[in-house]
Amino acid sequence: MADKPQASKKLGRKAYEEELFRLQGELVKLQEWVRAEGRRVVVIFEGRDAAGKGGTIKRVAEYLNPRVTRIVALQAPTERERTQWYFQRYVEHLPSAGTIVLFDRSWYNRAGVERVMGFCTHEEYTRFLHQCPIFERLLVEDGILLRKYWFSVSDAEQERRFRARLADPMRRWKLSEIDLESIARWEEYSRAKDEMLIHTHIPEAPWYDVESEDKRRARINMITHLLSTIPYREVERPTLKLRRRPPGTGYRRPPRLETFVPDTTAGL
Repeated sequence: MADKPQASKKLGRKAYEEELFRLQGELVKLQEWVRAEGRRVVVIFEGRDAAGKGGTIKRVAEYLNPRVTRIVALQAPTERERTQWYFQRYVEHLPSAGTIVLFDRSWYNRAGVERVMGFCTHEEYTRFLHQCPIFERLLVEDGILLRKYWFSVSDAEQERRFRARLADPMRRWKLSEIDLESIARWEEYSRAKDEMLIHTHIPEAPWYDVESEDKRRARINMITHLLSTIPYREVERPTLKLRRRPPGTGYRRPPRLETFVPDTTAGL
């Protein structure tokens, strides 16, 4: 991976919102190209807890068709899934022709949280490091456009974001005991990431590091890069014309149901 760029001042809201909206328009074009050409796209979002993955995914998918672009964020594996080949439960979520899948964390859980927290054995971990590059080469060889992004954040900024979430009842759900444990295990996660990169940063599916100390810059930079790596084009869409409503035929609406939703806005 290339050296990390130097930190710069935070991106202003106006410039951010204007550029984000422009990029989201390009994402719509990308989506239509994927659908028209029958392509398959997988984008993996990994990184530190509170590094901004979820917010970036939200902005990527904001104007996209959920039937074409799916977000996959799996829960912990069930007892049955634990007995399967490790990659099996991820395979069923891979895209079919004309669709995009955004993985909010992925099979790399084994190289990160499972490794650090002891949720897998050493044998399972080493087997993953051996099989993962093979698995990803097979995906790429089969025509899947695979992009992998690692969101980096400093320990001080991560702790600041954790404290903000703890104090915000609307975002408290984003935190778990495992998330908070990552503060005490910062160096263990760093070593796990380093080991993961040694084995899985391959020419067919390289990792791209996203500096996310400033969430706005991270979102703009990540989306810009994603668009630059896929040779999409604007697809000509059919011209749609709103039809004139035909003359009425005497239909009369029946009496209103008693179970209607009351207008609570009257008291605002």
